[in-house]
Amino acid sequence: MFPEERLEEILKILKSEGKLKVKDLSIKFNVTEDCIRKDLKVLENKGYLKRTYGGAVLFRESAHEQDIVSRKDIDISSKTIIAKKAFDIIEDKETIFLDISTTNIILAKLLAESSKNITVVSNMLDVVNVLSSKNNITAICIGGLLNKNLNGFVGSPSIELISRYKFDKTFIGSCGIDVFDKSITTFQIEDGITKSSIIKAGKKNYIVMEKKKFYYDGNYKFASLDDIDSIITDALIDDDIKNILIENGIEII
Repeated sequence: MFPEERLEEILKILKSEGKLKVKDLSIKFNVTEDCIRKDLKVLENKGYLKRTYGGAVLFRESAHEQDIVSRKDIDISSKTIIAKKAFDIIEDKETIFLDISTTNIILAKLLAESSKNITVVSNMLDVVNVLSSKNNITAICIGGLLNKNLNGFVGSPSIELISRYKFDKTFIGSCGIDVFDKSITTFQIEDGITKSSIIKAGKKNYIVMEKKKFYYDGNYKFASLDDIDSIITDALIDDDIKNILIENGIEII
């Protein structure tokens, strides 16, 4: 096997498993461990992985926290695709929850322009403001501690109110999903524990996020893949990630 072919095979294994061990690769490819270390260094220099003691892990970016105002104008086309997919699965007479998410602002606008007769509960002021004047939609605002960066309510008072509901569907934003450790993350603790409470109150829980966020990480885990039913995204997911999601019973929309 040529070195270039071995690098391709190593990369395939990495994308499938999320991590590698030098010893295992040495045995698999029948080369020295020093040879494998050099291969991993080449792949690290290309940005595919991060070397660790005795092996390597798939490179993941740390997402950078931004306030809602800054995020509204980013990836609008991708968020619109996601919002339209979410809109299509919302049925009349349902009670849904729209979490703090710029994608959910777009979804709220689509609902406001429709004739769907639904109840929308949200802890995000932008969402409630969009829906407040629509007669066919009952809009309920969950109060609590106002987080000005998120323009929404989070924390214990919000969680207490959310816990009293049973939602047919919830639509929840995330800054990253790591399919290898099954973590779904956000930035702020208060936002995270509020998202967790929304999931507990939902009969069916949807994560709404762009494809690129499968390679990003936040710093607070608010849920596991086991806690959700579906992920709504904007583009085709890489096969290695798709297969893991399917194995975990996650619907991909």
